[in-house]
Amino acid sequence: MNNPATDSSNAAATGKRNQRLLILGAVVALSAVAYSAYYFLHSRYFEETDDAYVASDMVQITSEVSGTVLSVNVDNTQHVERGQVLLELDPADAQIAVAAAEAELARTVRTVRGLFSKSSGLKAVINARQIALQSAREDLQRRLKVANEGGVSAEELQHSKDQVAQLEAALATSTEELETNNAQVENTTIANHPQVLAAIANLRQASLALKRTHVVAPVSGAVARRNVEIGSRIAAGTPLLAVVPLENAWVDANFKEVQLEHMRVGQPVEVYSDIYGKDVKYHGKIAGLGAGSGAAFALLPPQNASGNWIKIVQRVPVRIALDPQELAKNPLRIGLSMRVSVDMHNTDGSLVATQVRTAPQQVVVSGEHDSQLDLKIADIIKRNSREPKTASGVL
Repeated sequence: MNNPATDSSNAAATGKRNQRLLILGAVVALSAVAYSAYYFLHSRYFEETDDAYVASDMVQITSEVSGTVLSVNVDNTQHVERGQVLLELDPADAQIAVAAAEAELARTVRTVRGLFSKSSGLKAVINARQIALQSAREDLQRRLKVANEGGVSAEELQHSKDQVAQLEAALATSTEELETNNAQVENTTIANHPQVLAAIANLRQASLALKRTHVVAPVSGAVARRNVEIGSRIAAGTPLLAVVPLENAWVDANFKEVQLEHMRVGQPVEVYSDIYGKDVKYHGKIAGLGAGSGAAFALLPPQNASGNWIKIVQRVPVRIALDPQELAKNPLRIGLSMRVSVDMHNTDGSLVATQVRTAPQQVVVSGEHDSQLDLKIADIIKRNSREPKTASGVL
């Protein structure tokens, strides 16, 4: 016989259990709905990866001339500014070459000056010979008039004819010499004569070699991989050290190919670094998608057409440009691990980048040295020449 109290207790327990199950089911259902809403409205527009690393330019510093290293002014990890002298080579040979080029320029200016002066001298000679020839022809005409009457001897008449012929030949020779000399100087001045321009080019080349004995930093950044020591004899093109412009660092994030469907250039990115943790967040944008997977550009790319084949999901590098101000506040280093999250709500961007860098890279050019050299060249020409004359002025 059943106990009414027991039955009532069991019924109450069953009701509570069913109520808990209903609550649990409702929580699960709400969680599923919430997760589905979160996924379809937010989460599915994001792709993440921790296969990402910091990259930057690594500017290799080499010497453009050979020489002996006199001083090394920087060391690894040191920050250098653009245009700062990194090391110096022995300038003795270059200084001798510059002195020889200056002397050659002065000699060339004097030689060309002589060509202009020769044209003036030949013109005077031609004028004198024209006058002498005209006088000889007049004398010959007078002798011819009296020769039939016996006024002059046949020998004297022949001498007059020979003198006219000699003066005509001398005048023709002088005229040819003037034309030959003018062919070397016409339409020029001393300063822009081809021989002088060639000597100027040699002086500029020697001065450039002297300037290059001071190796300067082409960009601002941190020094790395220094392998040059004082006293070393280096050849042109020898790698000396590298400068890494950390303020221009970017992130190469290697996404799986199945993650790239909706990625576009310009989409916003949030980046975290393992060195700083989640306390520091970088903001960036996709600058471009790689032209191929890492395997395609490997030194020994896989040959999928040979042997047994197993499909492996490939990864494609995606370049992410970072905010320069955030980089300046929290500098990164090449090769650091990063965690990347791409927001793909907006898919209007391009699949191919048309421009990655906002500003082109440029090498330091010293205009001050060129202006000083121009003044030196002008002074050498001035001290070794008179007022320049064109060929038209001496013809």
